Amino acid sequence: MQKVSSLELCTIISYGVVVFSTLLPRSGERELRHCSFISLQGPGVSYYLNWALAGRGVLVKDKAFHNMNSSELQMHGAKTEESLSGLPIHVRGNAVGGASQISKAQFGKLLKQVTTHISSVSNVFVQDGAIGLSSKCDAKVRVISDNPSAALLLSNLIWKTPARAVSHDPSPLTVYIATSISPSTGEILDLGSQESNGFLAVDIERSSLIVCGKAFADAGGIKDALAALAAPVISARGGLPVSARPLAFGDSLILLFAFEDTIKSYTDLQENLISADAGVVLSPHGAVPLFQTGVVGAPNMLKSPASAIFASADCSGVLPSVAKLSPGQAAYHFLAGYQDGKFVPTYSSSPSPINPLELAKALLSHLKDGKIPSFLINVNDGGRPIAGKDLAKIVKSTISRDIPESSLGSPLDPKVGELKGRYKSFLSSKFQKIPMEFTF
Repeated sequence: MQKVSSLELCTIISYGVVVFSTLLPRSGERELRHCSFISLQGPGVSYYLNWALAGRGVLVKDKAFHNMNSSELQMHGAKTEESLSGLPIHVRGNAVGGASQISKAQFGKLLKQVTTHISSVSNVFVQDGAIGLSSKCDAKVRVISDNPSAALLLSNLIWKTPARAVSHDPSPLTVYIATSISPSTGEILDLGSQESNGFLAVDIERSSLIVCGKAFADAGGIKDALAALAAPVISARGGLPVSARPLAFGDSLILLFAFEDTIKSYTDLQENLISADAGVVLSPHGAVPLFQTGVVGAPNMLKSPASAIFASADCSGVLPSVAKLSPGQAAYHFLAGYQDGKFVPTYSSSPSPINPLELAKALLSHLKDGKIPSFLINVNDGGRPIAGKDLAKIVKSTISRDIPESSLGSPLDPKVGELKGRYKSFLSSKFQKIPMEFTF
């Protein structure tokens, strides 16, 4: 090691980076002489990783473990935690919910406390991955956690990526997990003690997700938060994130837009589900799930959809049991998300930074460009739910397009006019300038 005089300062920045500077007598300022790197590599010790974490506000106190597998995390104390569900997600930049639920100042203050907390623990666990299976239009993500159990859960949700894929990505997402942080941290968001299990906070602009307390055990909430965070990146890379489920029938892939209750009601479709989660990235390269599915080597994941099905529910009998849709009709029913008197735009009530109308316009383009045939299925035709085997048969028949022509009700039927009016009234109250191509 070089000897340092009284006028010189030797500063060690993180692991392996040594900066030598000289005090200038007249100005009192320091002049950088040179920078040296000491090779400090080993389990939990990596100067390039520590340097990268410092750029995200986390200064490693002792060790940072990078991309450990399940058994390695378990050796460090990782265990399966009791699942939680329904924890609120606080979002800054949520187009679906209107005004942001948290302010820029609130998130900034929260982020400062969380990074300070993670910097104070001895061991930090870092997991890299991606949201969306296709590398051409995915969103890379880095998870920084104070807890191996949280790192294990997240590593089982996000897709694996090549080494250094995150560090080379121009717009990666960051997840900060602080399981042992003080519960009073929630006071920054004016939560008080109402969320004793923790909370999730998303800032779309910062591309960051904060997970506090036990909230990491809410896998559904984590996926919703990550999907919202990844949506702008995926869209910018030519992908379209939509709330659909991929179904595999032989070598064919079908996109099913349906509500959670519908999926749970039809067990006959369970064996065909590639992913039980609603979340697919549609692109010119095919359709892929947002998150890991548990299906090893599924051959259908990168294929273009053979068809797109929009499951609706109408007990009035106006909507037929099944009907072929034009791309404009498909986009219209996707935007409405009709379910027996209720409307859930784009079949999703989860947070999203993308306006539903813009999402519907993008879907219209994908359906037209990909020449993907679309169909509407009324799962509650005339108040009589379709039997599970019959629904599976109808879904499968869309592959061969062996479906008789059927219109969406007679224009002379007053019930048809009434339902059309309800669609129009709802959509016009929520969205402006709906394209002329969007039709009932």
